[in-house]
Amino acid sequence: MTPRFRVEALSSSHDRTGFASGVEPLDRYLRELATQDVKRRLSNCFVALSDDGVIAGYYTFAATSLPLTELAPEEAKRLPRYPLLPAGLIGRLAVDRRFQGRRLGGALVMDAAARAARGDPAIFALIVDAKDDAAVAFYEHLQFRRFLSRPMTLFLPLATALQALSKARA
Repeated sequence: MTPRFRVEALSSSHDRTGFASGVEPLDRYLRELATQDVKRRLSNCFVALSDDGVIAGYYTFAATSLPLTELAPEEAKRLPRYPLLPAGLIGRLAVDRRFQGRRLGGALVMDAAARAARGDPAIFALIVDAKDDAAVAFYEHLQFRRFLSRPMTLFLPLATALQALSKARA
């Protein structure tokens, strides 16, 4: 049986002390800094909770922009010639070790896409800054594409994410 998770905005009621993804900077961020960034309106933080209320994973989400020059020419030609396109930044994403291998990371990315699709303002794409080659491979598996000049920064057109969501729900 696949475990179910509910995703909600981080609040002071969530116990963050036991979260351990195996990446200390991501664990420390959730424990010590996420609330400050939310209060300062620098990013939002969403947590995936297991049935017993344990934080199984989290991601941060903030507004950003995607330079048109970072897109491949065949993709850019289909878009308006605006220098910047609106985007949403998944700044951090981590899954607790106890819940890794259950496709929760991909589900958190799709949660961000769903939030972007139903929110204002309009967003063309999701953007991530991968920390290492394993993270690049994870995001490419989810159909993210690399920026032309920064191979560790990837984007996923929201239309592509929404197509994947529709197929998953069908």
